[in-house]
Amino acid sequence: MANPWFRFKQFIIQQDRSAFKVGTDGVLLGAWVDTEGLSSVLDVGTGTGLLALMLAQRSDANITAIEIDRNSFEEAEQNVNESRWFNRIEVVHCSLEDFTPGMKYDLVISNPPFFQDSLRPDDQGRSLSRHDTRLSLKDLAHTVPQLMNDKGRFCLILPVEESKIMERYCFEAGLSLHRLLEIRPKRGHPVKRHLLEFRFNQLEELLREELIVEYASRHDYTEEYRELTREFYLNF
Repeated sequence: MANPWFRFKQFIIQQDRSAFKVGTDGVLLGAWVDTEGLSSVLDVGTGTGLLALMLAQRSDANITAIEIDRNSFEEAEQNVNESRWFNRIEVVHCSLEDFTPGMKYDLVISNPPFFQDSLRPDDQGRSLSRHDTRLSLKDLAHTVPQLMNDKGRFCLILPVEESKIMERYCFEAGLSLHRLLEIRPKRGHPVKRHLLEFRFNQLEELLREELIVEYASRHDYTEEYRELTREFYLNF
């Protein structure tokens, strides 16, 4: 059973009621995103508020975090209010479809529901978080550009096959892939996740990198992974 809380160096995530617990995917995304020059961020499907808090720690931006699930919203709000950045983060209980901010953002970030074709879990809350029950990748790709300013970025993490689908959807919506980080869980294992950054303007050459999370044994983390996440994990 997952802990009801997760302690980072500068904040604590309460996760007892949220359908989606703290995991490697979210931490990787929050640590990898380019925060240079950020003044406004939209976190789509914030869950416990993890990404919003990570970006508040890494930047001076004002952050809006939206969440459709009531339990997750309330827990995210609690986590934000108990952090030192409560005055820069607004948590909103609504869907992406119903969100009307009246502004455009420097960064839109999401750890989206990506298991589109797998068996749906029995727990309804987790189903809303982990599957495209209410928000498909296509909907996400075609909605996000309307929320980005001209120099805005859209960053997310997806399994490999879903990332290829998302790249096609984003291209249809006028976005181009600028950065790609391929994640291998262990040395010699296949790539399992893609971290992606999209922008409006075309790029002549994609910035493509790779990161390995662990060496051969569990919890034997590579120096590259430690360096990327050092600002957050207590034992790094």
